[in-house]
Amino acid sequence: MSAQKIFKNLDRFVTPTESLERIVEAYSDYMKIAEEEQTKRREIQAWEKTTITKINAQRDLLMEYLEHSFDERAKNFSQMFDVADRAIATGNNQQLALILDSITRLAQSSPFQDLANLSSVRAALNDPDHEWQF
Repeated sequence: MSAQKIFKNLDRFVTPTESLERIVEAYSDYMKIAEEEQTKRREIQAWEKTTITKINAQRDLLMEYLEHSFDERAKNFSQMFDVADRAIATGNNQQLALILDSITRLAQSSPFQDLANLSSVRAALNDPDHEWQF
């Protein structure tokens, strides 16, 4: 700042009362801004809590879905291998070929394909009569 600008502002005398008013006004402005910023921080913290709660709920839903889907896949594989064992024991090569084809198809399918629509997964998990098919 140039000396002319400094001296230009000093061309009139500021009374102690005016100085005190300016200090009080500046402090009042500071307190107002500090309160606004605290309010913003509280809003961010509330948003953070709700977002984390939503993420955790979605994670729990996904984990439950995966648990059910993999349990069901394990049961399906177990049943198919039982059929394959019986086909081997009885010498039924046609049935063995069919069941091996089914096992291969089940192994190639992804349990993650239905995750694209989480609302249908949620509905399926909430339905006690839902039958998981792969």
